[in-house]
Amino acid sequence: VQLVESGGGLVQVGDSLTLSCAASGLTVDSYAIGWFRQAPGKGRQKVSCINSVERYGSTYYTESVNGRFTISRDNAKNTVFLRMNSLKPEDTSVYYCAADPYCESWLEDWDYWGQGTPVTVSS
Repeated sequence: VQLVESGGGLVQVGDSLTLSCAASGLTVDSYAIGWFRQAPGKGRQKVSCINSVERYGSTYYTESVNGRFTISRDNAKNTVFLRMNSLKPEDTSVYYCAADPYCESWLEDWDYWGQGTPVTVSS
């Protein structure tokens, strides 16, 4: 299994970015795919997640991004996206995608992780 993130970069406050998580070795609609972020000196935080088709594709957003970020899935491309709007300096982090049977799993239980893509929001 391989998860490859892309789309990070340096942006200004208020800008938008779309992160991609391309999967191989699994099908993204059969797993929960989560987006996590880790800022320097801080722990890894779950930002958003989309559950498998079996669990109705329900979505989750942490409070600080709710209304600004949107998670979506393209089964044909076997890719999950995170659209990030109205970016703030506090969104600066390395963003990781991960796969597990459940969005609700504890952080340490997630089965597969990507290598991360950095996002820097400059004021």
